[in-house]
Amino acid sequence: MTGARVTVEDVRRAAMSPSRVRDFQQCPLKFRYRTVDRLPEPPSTAALRGTLVHAVLERLFDLPAAGRTEASALALLDPQWATLLAREPELLRLFTTEDDVAAWLAQCRALISTYFRMENPRRLEPDARELLVEVEIADGILLRGYIDRVDRAATGAVRLVDYKTGRSPSERFSAEALFQMRFYALMVWRLEGTPPSRLQLVYLGDGRTLTLDPHPEDLVSFENDLTGWWDRIEAAARSGEFPARRSALCPWCSFQSLCPAFGGQVPPVPEEGISALLGVRRPATVGG
Repeated sequence: MTGARVTVEDVRRAAMSPSRVRDFQQCPLKFRYRTVDRLPEPPSTAALRGTLVHAVLERLFDLPAAGRTEASALALLDPQWATLLAREPELLRLFTTEDDVAAWLAQCRALISTYFRMENPRRLEPDARELLVEVEIADGILLRGYIDRVDRAATGAVRLVDYKTGRSPSERFSAEALFQMRFYALMVWRLEGTPPSRLQLVYLGDGRTLTLDPHPEDLVSFENDLTGWWDRIEAAARSGEFPARRSALCPWCSFQSLCPAFGGQVPPVPEEGISALLGVRRPATVGG
């Protein structure tokens, strides 16, 4: 009988997504609970509405261009809702009565109708939809994100489009809203060598569009900012200190019962979650 052979298992660090970076910026403790502890959160009708409307708009482009009408899109809603329920029947618990479901579906239909007042999908041929993009930037930092739609012109110019089912932000918060799109633009630039020509947020809640035309120097600055935020995340992970930060967003947080700002008790930091975040190499025994 021979002795066991010990090797090293290479575990990649967790990828940074725009939502997780925003979590850390807003409240490091919320970031920890979502990314390190990976605590489950109850679904909401608002999030579910976004999921359903996104699914309809994605499937819309499966149709021939001439068939991408408002009526066709609305006809996709009920089948997509049935698909969601077949996968997660417990979603119905978010509603008290059948009338609540009907009212909620009517809201979804209104958002889809608004889309047709903002764009003409019969004139669009997306290069990609729901595109998963992953890329390493400086210091081996891994970025990952899903882009709702990528449009590519005959000239090669690229437009990144993201649908939002809420209302557009005020001018004061527009830069914050575009954080996600800058994140996507940086990934595409690092992958393709050319930055997207336009970033576009389509707000179906009020029919407004927010755009930005990024430049390489802006994306370099943004990349430096992300590197700085990763350094802060890494420092918090190594120290185990993820402080709570109170803000106007606290009333919507799922973790108030575990937040000291609301009298909650913070549980110990899970070591496995920290290892996964940092990409720590762990010993693994193989052979015999």
